[in-house]
Amino acid sequence: MILKELIAGLKTERVIGDLSVKVSGIEIDSKKVTKNRMFICLKGINYDSHDAAKEAERYGAAVIVSERELDVGVTQVIVSDTREAMSYLSAAFYSFPSEHMKIVGVTGTNGKTTTTRIIKEILERSGKKVGLIGTLGVFFGNTFYEPTLTTPDPPDLHRILYEMYHYGIDYVVMEVSAHAIDLKKLAYVRFEIGILTNLTQDHLDYFVTMERYRAAKKRFLTSGQCRNVIVNSDDELGREILLENEKVISYGIENPADVFAIDVKEEADGTAFILNLFDGIYEVKTNLLGKFNVYNAMAAGTASALLGVKIKDAVRALREMPVVPGRLEYVSKKGGIYVFIDYAHTPDGLENSLQTLRKITENRLICVFGCGGNRDTGKRAQMGGIAGRIADFTVLTSDNPRYEEPMEIIREIEKGLLAETEEYVAIQNRKEAIAYALQYAKKGDVVLVAGKGCEKYQEILGIKHPYNDKDCIENLERKRDN
Repeated sequence: MILKELIAGLKTERVIGDLSVKVSGIEIDSKKVTKNRMFICLKGINYDSHDAAKEAERYGAAVIVSERELDVGVTQVIVSDTREAMSYLSAAFYSFPSEHMKIVGVTGTNGKTTTTRIIKEILERSGKKVGLIGTLGVFFGNTFYEPTLTTPDPPDLHRILYEMYHYGIDYVVMEVSAHAIDLKKLAYVRFEIGILTNLTQDHLDYFVTMERYRAAKKRFLTSGQCRNVIVNSDDELGREILLENEKVISYGIENPADVFAIDVKEEADGTAFILNLFDGIYEVKTNLLGKFNVYNAMAAGTASALLGVKIKDAVRALREMPVVPGRLEYVSKKGGIYVFIDYAHTPDGLENSLQTLRKITENRLICVFGCGGNRDTGKRAQMGGIAGRIADFTVLTSDNPRYEEPMEIIREIEKGLLAETEEYVAIQNRKEAIAYALQYAKKGDVVLVAGKGCEKYQEILGIKHPYNDKDCIENLERKRDN
């Protein structure tokens, strides 16, 4: 694409150089730049890639997009905000693909992955061609891309949307992270529906305060970017949005809502409830465990109905929906010991999962978990307290320590745990911690291994080592059989 055409709708402060240069792609990593690429300089918390512009030029960049004039010998496009410019340029380079599909964005602290998967399941069972973008990766047709970020950076996001459109995808369901909203990654994506699952503490390492975190989520739903908005009426932010806009659609259990559930029964093989979906009454028995998944099912059912799916078809899909990988997923029942894995890595997420399993536990509930390094440290003691209060025994271990000392993280969790109980052990090595829990458990016990879900790695000192909780558990079970 010719630069002049690419920046035609972009608000620029100044252009230095030739507007007729050809742009063959967009990069934000200087080391990935090749001939005729556009390199966009971004400012981060710990870096400023304006300093890498010369390197990008050496690798063949034809255009540099920056917030100030730089000492380079190629065309420069100077803008006031390179992050917003990145979103526009990425969308324009791929001919604004979101305008040709109906896109559903799901935001919230917990429940994004499950809700998007349920929507995808319902739509596909109704004969729709659907793409999915989220924590578990990118899926459409027979194509799968490994996950990188919950919401990809704009150059990748719009490339993916472009590929989906040309594949024939009509509907895209995607997870919308608070980081993506705050960093303007979605500025030029048009959403048919925006959904709020809930808002609880997370990501304060980045947002610092709950107020900033809350504002980011709210901005996505109230800025006019979403044609239709669906919120949880049992969530404080959801109620706030409802009060401000009567056109918003709601779902809930405790508070009045357009779509609601009653008579919720949580059982070992799933959850049963009576669903009122736009005044139609349906009995639902889903394979998904827990009351929190009733909320996810209601959000998905509401969105699907707005997209034109027959309600009876949506309800049938809810009944047949398989468990989402790594989301309170049942792994084993050897020796009468139920073992589950879950992605729960926030206080609210851990509490929901433990409370759900508490209801189906005949004997003792055992929890194995840790907390990620270089992330919100304030939730560590909280999660320790939750485990100590609900579980009968806890095994503290390492999660993704990143650049922190694993035992220091464990000691911070331990502070909250000790305020509730002394029934615990700390084992830094995650494989050894899980092995201990399985050996400690007896018939009738339930073991929850929380924090990683179906992640395929453990990040230590910048290296992602191959590792998966489910594989670990299955290997340990095989060894016990031999």
